[in-house]
Amino acid sequence: MADDVRDRLAGLDFAGITPAEFAGIVKGLSARQITEFATGELRSRVLGEIFGRMGEQFRPEAAGELRALIRWRITGESEVVYETVIADGRCTVTEGRSAADARLTLVMGDAAFLKLVSGNGNPVTMFLTRKIVAGGDLTLAAGLHRYFDIPAA
Repeated sequence: MADDVRDRLAGLDFAGITPAEFAGIVKGLSARQITEFATGELRSRVLGEIFGRMGEQFRPEAAGELRALIRWRITGESEVVYETVIADGRCTVTEGRSAADARLTLVMGDAAFLKLVSGNGNPVTMFLTRKIVAGGDLTLAAGLHRYFDIPAA
C-alpha cells in the first residue's frame, strides 16, 4: 500500500495542484503514510512547492504592520529549514537557516507540517500534543494561521 501511495504521489505535478486539491490528498493520508512517502526527491518537491507558494497564500491585509522572521524546522529523514520573513506587507521565503534571530521557530515532523499547511490539523491541538514545538513568540504562533489562505480540508 505504501508503494501505491508513493507511486501515485510521485507522478503528480505539484505545481499544477491547487491548495484545495492538495488538502484533499493530505486528508486521505494517515500520518504513517505521509512519513513513508516523505523521503528523497518527492519530499523535496513537496516542501519546495509548499514553501514556494507561501508568498502567494500570504494575506497582507491580515498581517498589517507585522514584522517577523519565522523559522520552520521540518524533521524527518533529515532536517530541512526554511525561513519566512513577513515585513512591509510581503512574505518572502528562503531555504536554509540565516544568522538572524527568529521571532518564532516552529519544529515539526513531515506529517504534522503537511497536516498543518493543508488545513487538516488543528494547530492548537498539535501544539498541545507536542506534534509542533514552538519557540519564541507564542502569540505570533497562535495567530499565524490568519496570515495565510489555508484551504479548508
